[in-house]
Amino acid sequence: ALALVMALVLNNPRLPFAGLFRTALFMPVVTTTAIIGIVMTFIFDPVGGPVNQTLLQLNLITRPINFLGSSGTALYTAMGIHVWKWFGVTLIYWLAALQTVPREIYEAAQVDGANAFHLFWRITVPMLVPFGIVIFMITALDTLRVFDLILTLTGGGPFLRTEVMEVYIYRWAFGSTIPRLGYASAAALFFGLATLVMAILQAGGYALSRRLRGVP
Repeated sequence: ALALVMALVLNNPRLPFAGLFRTALFMPVVTTTAIIGIVMTFIFDPVGGPVNQTLLQLNLITRPINFLGSSGTALYTAMGIHVWKWFGVTLIYWLAALQTVPREIYEAAQVDGANAFHLFWRITVPMLVPFGIVIFMITALDTLRVFDLILTLTGGGPFLRTEVMEVYIYRWAFGSTIPRLGYASAAALFFGLATLVMAILQAGGYALSRRLRGVP
């Protein structure tokens, strides 16, 4: 949803420096995830980290917050970093979808007296629904691949609060003193089946989007 809003803004041909904004938002995508995880541990560090220092100077907090070391904030902080990291990919998807909407339709609607809300609700949304189905499934499938980010950010802690399936498999297979390969194999099988189901749904969503667009 955030990427769609930003795509609508950047798709405006009258917006200055639109290309620069697109590049800036896409830069985290091409950066190695492990490097981002390591850098973010310093940025969110409770002692001397720029996030805590900024919040303290603005008097928004009275004492530093251990964003990645507290069980109440670690998962949400990791989620925010993940969204920021891959935001540019979803943004490109939405921009590509918006480019398929003919400008002539907008111009004809404006001649008939349609305002910005009508243009969005009556023209943009219906034409983006087929693309939205595919984008939603691709994004959902991509969220399963967070191993390198979580491992470098928190390692699955604190108290296993951020232990996603991939980290769970790694911990039982390689990270424990006594490897439990049976647990790891069972979890890997379940994870693989879940990924397969998501891939099948993505294929079905793609077929549905083609049908909605009238493509044989």
